[in-house]
Amino acid sequence: MSIQNDKDFRAALAALPITGQRQVAARFVRQVLDLCGDVRVRAALAAAERADISAAELVLVAQSVHSARVESYTQCGRDTGWAPQAGHFVAKAAEACVRAAATGDNLAWDAAMQARLARTCQTVAEGIGTENNEAQAQYQLLDTFLKD
Repeated sequence: MSIQNDKDFRAALAALPITGQRQVAARFVRQVLDLCGDVRVRAALAAAERADISAAELVLVAQSVHSARVESYTQCGRDTGWAPQAGHFVAKAAEACVRAAATGDNLAWDAAMQARLARTCQTVAEGIGTENNEAQAQYQLLDTFLKD
């Protein structure tokens, strides 16, 4: 399966079990992780990648990364710069990876969208504009994940 658009991308993500969604979501976030230096975000990704993570561990990691997201939001409001905004979106993406999942929830889609926003903030901060290839990179990453 070669994913070429967001409709197919979203459907493929929705078809994954929650564990698979967490694992591929963590891969999406790792692609933009350099935009956020918070160790709680890194810990959330390590947890999301584990197939054997317990519900109790997920709750703890989710609380920790939630705190990181709230702090990054506060930082964005104070600095009003694009780089802190990118870090905030990375934290939001990581939070999506480990949050409690409800029926029909698409954690991986949410993480992918936040990662794209982070990349857009980065390109704007660098003066490149809003064009970037994050969506295409995510399609390729999902294709690879599904083949493994």
